[in-house]
Amino acid sequence: MHPFSRKHRLIHLFLAGLLLVGPTVQAGNQEIIEQLLAQDDAPFGVVFEIVERDPDALQWAIPAINRYVQQLRKHFPDIGLAVVSHGREEFALMKNQQVGNAEIHQVVQSLVADDVPVHVCGTHASWRGKTADDFPDYVDVTPAGPTAIHNYEAMGYVLIELKRH
Repeated sequence: MHPFSRKHRLIHLFLAGLLLVGPTVQAGNQEIIEQLLAQDDAPFGVVFEIVERDPDALQWAIPAINRYVQQLRKHFPDIGLAVVSHGREEFALMKNQQVGNAEIHQVVQSLVADDVPVHVCGTHASWRGKTADDFPDYVDVTPAGPTAIHNYEAMGYVLIELKRH
């Protein structure tokens, strides 16, 4: 089945609609994953978006994404997966944060090794005087996080905005 079939577009629109409803009635992250897993066919891919004001948000977000990746890959081994971080939390992935956030960096390295690119927003980083050189090689500094997400969606990826519940 072609990844851009009518069924996939309808599923993408349904899930996008769930995400637009708002945090008070939005389906939880795990519920969205379970809806994807209940499908007979995998979506073309899933892109996880993290955009938080909390600089420590990756403490809960990265382990959650790692669980979701494992669940999705177990059911859909060839599914495309990606992570885009473009809030204050992205700075936890800088080189000078590797010791203080060792567990997060280890999980990110594991995700990247498992063909799950982890992107941070270069524009957001530049607002704080940071460049790609401030991040380790395993973190991709994309020019703009929202553009990266849009590009994944244009390829048929389902967007999951990570929210702490």
